[in-house]
Amino acid sequence: MQEHEKAPALAAIAAGTTIGSVLRNSPLDPVDLRILVGHALRLSRIQLITRSELALTANEAEALRAALHRRIQGEPVAYITGEREFYGLAFAVTPDVLIPRPETELLVELALERLQPGSRVLDLGTGSGAIPVALAHARPDLDVTAVDISKAALAVAERNARRHHANIAFAHSDWYSALPGRTFDMIVANPPYIVKGDRHLSEGDLRFEPVDALTDHADGLSALRNIINGATRHLSSDGWLLMEHGYDQAEAVRSLLSAQGFSAVRSWTDLAGIERISGGRIVNPFA
Repeated sequence: MQEHEKAPALAAIAAGTTIGSVLRNSPLDPVDLRILVGHALRLSRIQLITRSELALTANEAEALRAALHRRIQGEPVAYITGEREFYGLAFAVTPDVLIPRPETELLVELALERLQPGSRVLDLGTGSGAIPVALAHARPDLDVTAVDISKAALAVAERNARRHHANIAFAHSDWYSALPGRTFDMIVANPPYIVKGDRHLSEGDLRFEPVDALTDHADGLSALRNIINGATRHLSSDGWLLMEHGYDQAEAVRSLLSAQGFSAVRSWTDLAGIERISGGRIVNPFA
């Protein structure tokens, strides 16, 4: 349904309209709709059911129309509500950061399986802080550092760390630039990996997300190369590097890792069967 065809449904939302009527008659995706109605009216999912015959006030109708209009315009639900769940935790999100996605949870799971007590972990390009906060929340014993080149993104990440009482050291850094001489037992990253000019950058939710966090403005591998090349100077012996990448980049990333002397190089598939994470372990990185 085109945008102009959805407009009449918005116009029908007015004072006296019931919540049930909105939920039954909106052309929006039902899941998106329930989230947005709950957000606009400050009601839980259960309350949307138990109060379905509740009539909207004029102010509530206006707030709901505004939220639904933003979604019809294509704005991501997470930016409208200001929140997205990741690894069982609620994260604040703004247009300064990528929206955390379920497939990235695999990176967290793989990291947790390999981290020893008290390990030092570095997250590169932290964005909303979803990865390091999830790690620190699950394992308070970890020594976690997270960096980003965007000060606005760091502000969001720090807010999320405070929200979940996660002890994380944040730094403004272009990859490793602010970390001279520091070493870690594991480095994790979900860097920009979409190829310059890819049509997906102008479609769907990606249109609203920070472009520099999506694409390297090159072949999609330049950020991954920088991370892999720098990791040999910042990983302790037997340290792991784990990275998320594009659906068709696993073979190339494995080759880059092997060329830099990583061992146990492999890729892991997400729930859709796509090779989503690749990594390896470095031995005697300073030899």
